[in-house]
Parts: sequence; C-alpha cells; structure tokens
Amino acid sequence: MTQISPPPAANVRKTTRPTRAPGVAAFAWAVIFALMSLYWAGGGMIGGDTLGAEIDRLARLRDRSFIVSLWMAFALKALAATLALALVQRWGRRLPRRLLLALAAATGAGITLYAVANLTQHALMVTGVIDTPDALGTYAVAWHLAWWDPFWLVGGVLFLLATLMARRARPR
Repeated sequence: MTQISPPPAANVRKTTRPTRAPGVAAFAWAVIFALMSLYWAGGGMIGGDTLGAEIDRLARLRDRSFIVSLWMAFALKALAATLALALVQRWGRRLPRRLLLALAAATGAGITLYAVANLTQHALMVTGVIDTPDALGTYAVAWHLAWWDPFWLVGGVLFLLATLMARRARPR
C-alpha cells in the first residue's frame, strides 16, 4: 500500500496579510473619545460627575478656560483618529512611513502609560493607601477605576497593535 502525499502547494505555509482591525478599532475608539469632549464642550452635562468634582463644577459654571481645554481635547482626539485611520487607509501610504509609525507608536505608548499610571494611582486611592483629593472625590475615583482608566488602556493597546500591524504590512 502506497501512501499518497499531498500536493506540494498544501505543504507551503500560507501567509496572511496583517489585519486592519486594530487600526479601525483605534480609529473608532478615538472618534468616540473625541465625541465625548465635543459633547461636554457643547454644554452636555451627562457623565461630567464621573470625571471629578472639580471638573463637574467647572462644567456647570461653563468656565471659559475649561471649555477651551475641552475643545483642545476634541482636536487632539480627532487628530488621533486621523492618525489611526492613516495606518489602514490607502491615503496613509502617501505620508512618510517612519514618521507615521513613530507617531502611532508614541501615541499608543503614551496613552498606555497614562492609563497604567492612573489605574495604579486610583487603585491606591480606592484601597486607602493614598488619600483621594477633594477635587476628584470618591465617586469619580470609582468611575475612573471602573471605566475611564480601562477605556484609556484599551485605546493605548489598540494604537500599539495598529502600529505593529502597519509595521508588518508591506508598503505598496
């Protein structure tokens, strides 16, 4: 009885193109985050108390410098969304590749480090190891630990993954 070996093509390891999913997800994350800032800059009040007692107070007073900072946050988050999209869209190939990858990696690393630092600090506050500042308040600390800090962490990881996938992709 002779064994039949599979055709040579079956023995060839299939190569897959890097996925665009992390870049698209990073884009969606940044858009959602930008829209939150836009909502609060436009006068929306829902969720402001989850950011901190002082932030909520400034939002209710419609403090001019606070509103300006919300518009600046919106612009930076929209820029981050554009950066994420540039990693996965054809028009992004027109940009200097090394610069694009460096900016995306720095964005991902910065967001991730910010999230980890905040998660650590807020966990220490919740456990009573360090005091919670009155400007933040215990209500907001719980929200930061349960929602805001993990949300930042997800964004940072998505940017890092998107950068890795874009780095693996061959420019055409």
